[in-house]
Amino acid sequence: MKFAHISDCHIGGWIEEKLKELGINAFKTAVNICLKENVDFVIIAGDLFNTAIPQIDLIKQATVELKRLKDENIGIYLVPGSHDFSPSGKTILDVFEKAGLVTNVYRQFENNLKFTIDKKTNTKITGMLGLRASLELSRFDNLNKEELEREEGFKIFILHSGITEFMPSNLPFTALSLGLLPKNFNYYAAGHVHYVFTKEIGKNSIVAYPGPLFPNNFSELESLEHGGFYIVDEKLNIKREEIKLKEVLKVKINADNKSPYQIEEELKNVKDVKDKIVLIRVEGGLKEGNPSDINFNLNNLKDAYIVLKNTGKLTSKEYEEIKVEDKVEDIELRVIEENKELINDFKISEVINLLNIMNKEKEEGETVNDFENRLKEDVKNGLKIMDLFENEN
Repeated sequence: MKFAHISDCHIGGWIEEKLKELGINAFKTAVNICLKENVDFVIIAGDLFNTAIPQIDLIKQATVELKRLKDENIGIYLVPGSHDFSPSGKTILDVFEKAGLVTNVYRQFENNLKFTIDKKTNTKITGMLGLRASLELSRFDNLNKEELEREEGFKIFILHSGITEFMPSNLPFTALSLGLLPKNFNYYAAGHVHYVFTKEIGKNSIVAYPGPLFPNNFSELESLEHGGFYIVDEKLNIKREEIKLKEVLKVKINADNKSPYQIEEELKNVKDVKDKIVLIRVEGGLKEGNPSDINFNLNNLKDAYIVLKNTGKLTSKEYEEIKVEDKVEDIELRVIEENKELINDFKISEVINLLNIMNKEKEEGETVNDFENRLKEDVKNGLKIMDLFENEN
């Protein structure tokens, strides 16, 4: 028996089209490897896509790859991640499942999870979905684990959460205590935390994070350079398959006491960039000028596949940071109090309530029309203004 463990593909996550293309190509490459390795099934531990309703061209390309696996009788078992889950239920994962391309193994009835059995290998698979802001962690507290732990056979638990005991110090995720996981599983196929990690947690039991299939931001390209996934057999031998689509060239410049011109001169010395992802990180305090004065569009960089720059820690003496000590909420309250004579038709509490309502954001998967209607209802109910919108067409 042999299976693939993939996580955090985040297809469509990059804004830059060239990197978005590499994201879907990484998925295609992973499918090619799975077919070549003749795996029995594939586990996707959340975040196949970067959003619940991705672009149609990305859906088309992913569908082709999923069907290639299905045509070879390779099952695909997954849980929704924090990005491709939608509280409205409007997610492309449901469409894929209806089409028979994937199986969502998150099947919870009250506090019980049910197993999905891979018919080819008799492997028993279940798992917990991932939610925004790690809200899925509360579901582990109430989970009935005894039945899951008593089940015989080779078992896989899929999770899209960090685990406190194994979290890297540089990743500020809210994480799950190891003790909240159901015991007696052979393999814990984890995702969400974008780092490469495996750990034995008992006899014939391993927790594994394969990292992203393709790096999802500048820092990940710096630290990981490329993505990958695991191939695992019934003896828990784990092989990492690296997906190297482009070479990464990292350039770091200390800008302390330098001018924009001097930084440009350093950039002109960067060589051997052809068809590479070039990462330029500039940090420090300029002695003159400001960050926007630096020209990054240099001739010696034009043959790169793409050039990304990070100037988040680049400062200028010409522009001092303006610090506001008050919170936004405190400023709002002060403005209301200072102008209460102008709002005497309403109570101050009603104005505050209105501000809270208007600060709400559109939920994932919610249409603009539904969002507007929800705000209108909240205004009506919160302020008891029953005919405010009646004259609207």
